[in-house]
Amino acid sequence: MQQDAIIIGGGFAGLSAAYILARARRHVTIIDSGTPRNRFAARAHGVLGHDGKSGAEILAEARAQLAAYPTVTFIEGEADSAEGVIDDFAVRIEGHGSIATRRVLLASGVEDRLPDIPGLRERWGKTVLHCPYCHGYEIGGGPIGVIATQPMSSHQAVVVADWGDVTLFTNGMSEPDVATLDLLARRGVTLQPGAVVSVDGALDGPAQVRLSNGRSIAVKALFITPDLHIRGSLAHNLGCTLEDSPAGKIIATNAMKATSTAGVFAAGDNARAFGNITLSSADGVMAGLGVHQSLMFPATHS
Repeated sequence: MQQDAIIIGGGFAGLSAAYILARARRHVTIIDSGTPRNRFAARAHGVLGHDGKSGAEILAEARAQLAAYPTVTFIEGEADSAEGVIDDFAVRIEGHGSIATRRVLLASGVEDRLPDIPGLRERWGKTVLHCPYCHGYEIGGGPIGVIATQPMSSHQAVVVADWGDVTLFTNGMSEPDVATLDLLARRGVTLQPGAVVSVDGALDGPAQVRLSNGRSIAVKALFITPDLHIRGSLAHNLGCTLEDSPAGKIIATNAMKATSTAGVFAAGDNARAFGNITLSSADGVMAGLGVHQSLMFPATHS
């Protein structure tokens, strides 16, 4: 049977969109690989009513609730390809063949690609972090490092300074301009020149940031801005326009989360510059509304 919508990705954006469509009694299939972006973090914070739960626990509760809706189907796996036009798409899933659908929602998220510095990957989601609003409070103050990976890293250091005593490791990047240097100084941020060659120490304890100039500086946690890469090739398959964000390419969408390809929508981290659980969920709700409206009024909402 042709689906009203296939949702690629069963994270917070995808499941939030599925709720909207399920409650409108639309037939929805959710394809999910079981590898959410936040799987490296033990706890989720700042999520209304769920503070301190793991992301996996929140998602499991949501899937259980969605499973009660008779028009919702879950498929565990990866979507290999997608093609077609509005009202007549086909999505191929490894091991499940091709499924016909009127609409496609891309909510598979992004991959965080970390700098090639020994010791970073093992600590990702533990003491190497990207969002102070999500994890800064639990650090408890004290020495915190920010490793520069792009020009916006100075801005990140300015923000992180509310959670501790920040050292910005310039990591071979150009020194910030005078105005930025003044702002960093007013925020108490110390600049440390030299390339970062490794991050050493216990994985669950303070880290030693070792520099090419021979110095080693201890910090309780490190913040970085990873390069974001849209997961999978479906946005490309379907001809969706991409746009630049400070951390990488994202799928361009309008206010109702419709992409440049009629009948294709996108929500969550692959379609917004900055995200967390709450923002991704809200993005998914908007996408669900957009998909539903387009099924009723395709000429004005696709």
